[in-house]
Amino acid sequence: MEQGCEKCVEQRLKKETNEILKNYSKQKDNLIAILNDIQEKYGYIPKQSQIEISNYLSIPMAEIYGVITFYSRFTTTPKGKYNISVCMGTACFVKGSQSLLERAKEKLNIKSGQTTQDGLFSIDELRCVGACGLAPVFMVNDEVYGNATVKQLEQVVDDIIKKEKN
Repeated sequence: MEQGCEKCVEQRLKKETNEILKNYSKQKDNLIAILNDIQEKYGYIPKQSQIEISNYLSIPMAEIYGVITFYSRFTTTPKGKYNISVCMGTACFVKGSQSLLERAKEKLNIKSGQTTQDGLFSIDELRCVGACGLAPVFMVNDEVYGNATVKQLEQVVDDIIKKEKN
């Protein structure tokens, strides 16, 4: 990316983040709600947004980063258009979620926490999605797939790829 383009993106993020911040008082208690709004808008929490939040709430960057990394919902890296999340909680793990995760990584040729080069897919591991009765579970964005099999995961990914090519 050219230096000029980076500056444009930085300025856009700064402006858009400050628009979100206007909805909140400058109280530290608003941090999670603000992070949630930023995450919803971008799919992750950009560094420039963290800087703006730090300035607005007078909170050190390290504290903001600590909150972001504590909650699995938040991320500092962009996700794919289709984020595949595999539950690795006890019930899911016992029922074979590890094989779902391994197959997803193999099929998409990325590791957990990464995004495909085309920006279409990313893979995450979750500790628990609260659907233990449906174990093992994986999600694509907000859609939950219960009693999941490797074959089902492959079919879902293939269907998305087919849909995106059209």
